[in-house]
Amino acid sequence: MADEADAPEGERPTGGLVGDVRDSRPTGGLVDWELARDPDAAWRKPPPGRLLGKGHPTGDFLEAHEWRIVEERPGYYQLEGHLPNQVRNLRGELFGGFSPTYVDLLSLRTVVAARDPDAPRGRLVTVSMHVDYFAPVTGPRFLLECEVRHRRGKNWLVETRFRDLQGVLLLLAMTTIRDMA
Repeated sequence: MADEADAPEGERPTGGLVGDVRDSRPTGGLVDWELARDPDAAWRKPPPGRLLGKGHPTGDFLEAHEWRIVEERPGYYQLEGHLPNQVRNLRGELFGGFSPTYVDLLSLRTVVAARDPDAPRGRLVTVSMHVDYFAPVTGPRFLLECEVRHRRGKNWLVETRFRDLQGVLLLLAMTTIRDMA
């Protein structure tokens, strides 16, 4: 269990904190000192075979740290994900309002993977998103595919598909991402 004593000297919290230090995420877990030193670690240094590590607020809510990469290449991901209870509607299906959250997170990550590693790193902004629903996402597991379809200047067009494990198309989304670098 991590506490103040686990932090390297000079990186311990100050300001009168006593005992366990709780983070601000809804899980209320103890502070992960690796994340405290590098808050982007979950995004930039995910564990092998995973899209994200723990510690990304949206990723933690969607439990994206558990998604398994099935196929990966620059500008393309195919993942096997699951449907956490907190995103289900009363019928046990993916609540439609959470679908764009999945799409946005995956689209941004796919653009990051497609960018030239030597290019200046700027903030990515979702400019537009269109989502078509064809069938409910019922889980417990489903496939997520995301691919950069076009790039012009600082704009990226990204296609995202959700499929059930039999390959039936459940959702199709198109997202435009702008690189602000």
